Amino acid sequence: MNNHLKDAISPYLLQHSENPVDWYPWCDEAFRKAADEDKPVFLSIGYSTCHWCHVMARESFEDIEIAGILNRYFICIKVDKEERPDIDSVYMSVCQAFTGSGGWPTSIFMTSEQKPFFAGTYFPKDSRFGLPGLKELLLRVHDKWENDRSVLLSSADEITSALRRTSIPTVLDEDRLIDDALQLYSSSFDEEYGGFGKAPKFPAPHNLLFLLQQYEKRDDAAALRMVKETLRHMYRGGMFDHIGGGFCRYSTDRFYLVPHFEKTLYDNALLIYAYCRAYELTQDTFYKNVAEKTALYILREMTAPEGGFFSAQDADSDGREGKYYVFTPSEITSILGDKDGAAWGSCFGITKNGNFEGKSIPNLLNSNESADEFDRFLPKLREYRKSRAHLHTDDKILTHWNSLAITALCALYRISRKSEYLRAAEQAQKFIENYLWRQGTLYVTFRDGRRGSPGFLDDYASFSLALLSLYEATLVRAYLDRARQIADKAISDFFDARNGGFFLYGAENETLLLRPKESYDGALPSGNSIMTYVLVRLQALSYNEKMQDILQKQLAFMSGQASAYPAGFALFLTALSDYSEPPVEITAAGAIDELAELPFIAPLSALVRVVNDEYGAYKRLGGKATYYVCRNRTCLPPVDALDEELLRPHRRNAEKG
Repeated sequence: MNNHLKDAISPYLLQHSENPVDWYPWCDEAFRKAADEDKPVFLSIGYSTCHWCHVMARESFEDIEIAGILNRYFICIKVDKEERPDIDSVYMSVCQAFTGSGGWPTSIFMTSEQKPFFAGTYFPKDSRFGLPGLKELLLRVHDKWENDRSVLLSSADEITSALRRTSIPTVLDEDRLIDDALQLYSSSFDEEYGGFGKAPKFPAPHNLLFLLQQYEKRDDAAALRMVKETLRHMYRGGMFDHIGGGFCRYSTDRFYLVPHFEKTLYDNALLIYAYCRAYELTQDTFYKNVAEKTALYILREMTAPEGGFFSAQDADSDGREGKYYVFTPSEITSILGDKDGAAWGSCFGITKNGNFEGKSIPNLLNSNESADEFDRFLPKLREYRKSRAHLHTDDKILTHWNSLAITALCALYRISRKSEYLRAAEQAQKFIENYLWRQGTLYVTFRDGRRGSPGFLDDYASFSLALLSLYEATLVRAYLDRARQIADKAISDFFDARNGGFFLYGAENETLLLRPKESYDGALPSGNSIMTYVLVRLQALSYNEKMQDILQKQLAFMSGQASAYPAGFALFLTALSDYSEPPVEITAAGAIDELAELPFIAPLSALVRVVNDEYGAYKRLGGKATYYVCRNRTCLPPVDALDEELLRPHRRNAEKG
């Protein structure tokens, strides 16, 4: 049967379009129907490459018995969290309030007025392992709705009121926030295997970028060591796809051996940037090589013909998690021959007993050999994998994630000098302008010739950052001007002028039960963190008095938000550090063709301005391009050539170094 999802743009919704559950997309019709028929709403939120979403779908949403209960007693709504991050944010906070944690699939029971009265994540069909079964839960909720509804409505009012309460924490000292964050990272660092905390271990590259910044500014050797160990272990383990390139979502163990096999564009984009920064600060080509392998994966498997980048690849193949990625020794020798197959298998840990459900995830954790000599075998192995199992790719193109990829590719272009990365970044930017921007509005997603809903804060913040990155890579002034236009639009639509902070959704978006301001950096940096970083850089490049007032309010708001746990606000702290202790600033007086080397010479963290030939105090000396360099708010004499020593930031000696 077909339900109401058959015309959806989202691959996730289309995956459920033939369920026996009578799913609706999020729409007024569904809530009107719930009110007219006096039924509660069952809301299920997930995404197309989510393993446990697939499990719950197979167990329950494809099951005739469960579908019958849902269709009889509930109005059922499906939401793709990547298409509607606003709905996901509101109801994830509900789930966390009810259960103390969150995740996907998210399962919400609520009234036709969108007020939630119960929440959870994955439920099996029948009760097991201490988890209530969905069948039992649905029948209990129905019974309560019919016979004791006041209890449910009281719960809905209570949780809604609690979530609407807001407080503005006091602002702490800037240095204290940064010092406390460094201490928190240090105390949770896994000295033996890299990463932070216990399993599962998520990459969170923005944490690593903050630590690299602190090494650059403070000569904090401990911060650099944490980053180096983490980046090396992530690559050498099974979290990195040693055949196809790119990183999986996270490691299920502390060793980085067994990943959750899903691959997302945003993880790989942010990791490219982290490896680029590690290369820049260490000059160890290992980091550049990993960044390139990751970028080549995106360009080979995740790029649309028109230039945008797809969202994600699934953890499951043919209904089994990881099937696409694991091997037996006999498979490897059948592809590469006995001698080469045995050598490859020995290097990459392919054993008879295996390391994942009887088969082996390729990894380098126990190998002392260099793997580069085996690169010639990778095309054969990639082709074999494709012929052996199907791997679903979520082919929707998201503004937010594409913008992060643009930023990463610009950084890789600057450290590698390879023009294909800049071309890919510029093509993706053109894709956003051509397909995701209409009449002054940015849109969230594009797929199959159709755009999704109007954009949210994350879309505007990350696109402005992408445009800044293109300016830094090309010195083309139009990119800088466009970055400011997008930032101005974000301020107009999302900024809270009274209390500071940016709302997740704005005037062009649907009004929901709550209007959140997301500030915590989770798997991705929050829109508020990205926006703070963008505002700091824009103000340093071209001062604007009105924007300065907004920046001050934003810094105060985010400092208060970060006060309880600064390590959860890494990108904001990166911006705060650059505001209080600016990175190297370079003002170049000269024509663009004279400054062609500047993007490759300037540090990725540097602030670079270009003025045409001569502008005010910035004069060309001796008829040559001239550079005015400032470090730590102190300007040096102008020079006609840049060297490494001149561009090195003035470092504070860190006690913990």
